[in-house]
Amino acid sequence: MNNKINTAKLSIFSNVLLVSLKLVAGLVTGSVSILSEAIHSFTDLVAAFIAFFSVRISGQPPDKEHPYGHGKFENISGVIEGILILVAALWIIYESARKFISHEPVGSLYLGLMVMAFSAILNFFVSRRLYSVARETDSIALEADALHLKTDVYTSFGVAFGILLIWITGLHFLDPVIAIAVAFLIIYEAVVLIGHAANPLLDTSLPDHDLQIIRTVLAGQLSDCISYHQFRTRKSGSHKYLDFHLMVPEDMSVRDAHDLCDKIEEELNKQIENIDINIHIEPCGKKR
Repeated sequence: MNNKINTAKLSIFSNVLLVSLKLVAGLVTGSVSILSEAIHSFTDLVAAFIAFFSVRISGQPPDKEHPYGHGKFENISGVIEGILILVAALWIIYESARKFISHEPVGSLYLGLMVMAFSAILNFFVSRRLYSVARETDSIALEADALHLKTDVYTSFGVAFGILLIWITGLHFLDPVIAIAVAFLIIYEAVVLIGHAANPLLDTSLPDHDLQIIRTVLAGQLSDCISYHQFRTRKSGSHKYLDFHLMVPEDMSVRDAHDLCDKIEEELNKQIENIDINIHIEPCGKKR
């Protein structure tokens, strides 16, 4: 848990720095594409704060009001982050269209180019760290934050390249055009993120990889008199849930049935982290 929290803090610190640099560069140069990147980084900063608090909340143990834990706080934070990104993208399109019509020039191109290049490099390394910890801990909040910064890498490089083109060609109308292109990339990011974060809120089943492991483990225990049905899975944050009915011979003792369930649970816990298993025993109508 400490690793997740410290990584979320790293994202906050890097975004505070980048928002400040981009905002100054955008105001000095008058570039709407740089200002759009400042807004993009500001949404990243808000998302980083949301990720930080959701990671802390989701790590709390189950309680009376939340007997299944607090894992879905991470999914809720992911949806909120996606909506914030979507709103920011729409604002960027509006400001870019306004500047395209007004034909405002861009100044201090060298400063803008340096800030955008630095932003892309810093976010590249921070996003890699976030992705690494997100995979280790199965954290949707950190994964969402990493996706923000990964998109920021592409958009920052794109804006830097656009500023370089303006510097070479003197075509200042490229600035709002590039900003609009950045906005559409951000909209795509927001839609993907919202869908990914919202699915567990609807209790969708576990990924195919996990389902294959579960079915393989169960298949190793099946026989003419042992089978299963009412198979269900779902996910809440990094926690996974499985429940099913296990049909056993009607003359199997409670002890033997319990030992069989323990064997299945032990094998699944070895292969899938953070899984909670609930098995309901039923007689199959046959004897051993």
